[in-house]
Amino acid sequence: MDFDVLRLSIDRELVRLLPALAAEQANPQQETVLIDAMHYALLTGGKRIRPLLCLLTAEALTAATVAEMPSIRTAAQVAEAALVAGCAIEAMHAYSLVHDDLPAMDDDDLRRGEPTCHIRFGEAVAILAGDALQTLAFEILAGGRLSALGVSPGAQLRMLRQLASASGAGGMVGGQALDLAAEGRKLDEASLSTLHAMKTGALIESAVVFGLCVHNIEDTGLELDLRRFGKLIGLAFQVQDDILDVASDTASLGKTAGKDEQQDKSTYVKLMGLEGARAHLDALFAEADEILRRRALHQTPLSAFTRQLATRIR
Repeated sequence: MDFDVLRLSIDRELVRLLPALAAEQANPQQETVLIDAMHYALLTGGKRIRPLLCLLTAEALTAATVAEMPSIRTAAQVAEAALVAGCAIEAMHAYSLVHDDLPAMDDDDLRRGEPTCHIRFGEAVAILAGDALQTLAFEILAGGRLSALGVSPGAQLRMLRQLASASGAGGMVGGQALDLAAEGRKLDEASLSTLHAMKTGALIESAVVFGLCVHNIEDTGLELDLRRFGKLIGLAFQVQDDILDVASDTASLGKTAGKDEQQDKSTYVKLMGLEGARAHLDALFAEADEILRRRALHQTPLSAFTRQLATRIR
């Protein structure tokens, strides 16, 4: 499967879901700047990891025997529902990056190889753009498009609850708060894992869970396995970021290299050393692969994408 083609389909859907620039507004100039900033934050670069995981999980379950769909729906309808749901998570992720880059947070001026949103549009507009992207995520999940594609009201509610939980004080925002509080401190492995399971892992786990929800499947055992898979991928992604922060450069990363060291943050490299962090990364991906094998999902594009993620720093 060509993952770049999938990324293009995700980008097209994001454009469709974003508010258009209206010609006639009560205050056209102000509204245009806000929506420009939303488009900039969401569409300028990005690996689209979260919507890809949602799409590929849904596709893997379609191909597996567990996906004997409880309603009369086509595989194309399920795939389109996964695309929409995955884009909701990407909107939430984009909001988090806009706010994370602000002067009061990480104070970064480069994201995805371009000026950060607050550098490009000013701090006030960037904050508002982030706020609007956050609410857009819930609007997408609660909208009629998923219903029209056969996603049950119960499954929509599960996704809304999942995203709210993963994004708030018990998830991403809470993890960001822990990250700020940890500057200048040395965290142990358990504390560091908790921080990143909340800050990075919660939305990645949500993407995998959404791939199950769009099938209207309620299988507690399968959901627990997929949640564990998502947690492992989320943690591995953060370990990779820690490694890349010291082993790569700004041009390759598209953001400021060495930022963690400058801000005296606790990282897996600082805790385990470079080789120890790499060994930990391998162990995380190995466990994730084992889950896919146990669920007979190891010969799918989801498994291939997981292997591609594992080689991101090789």
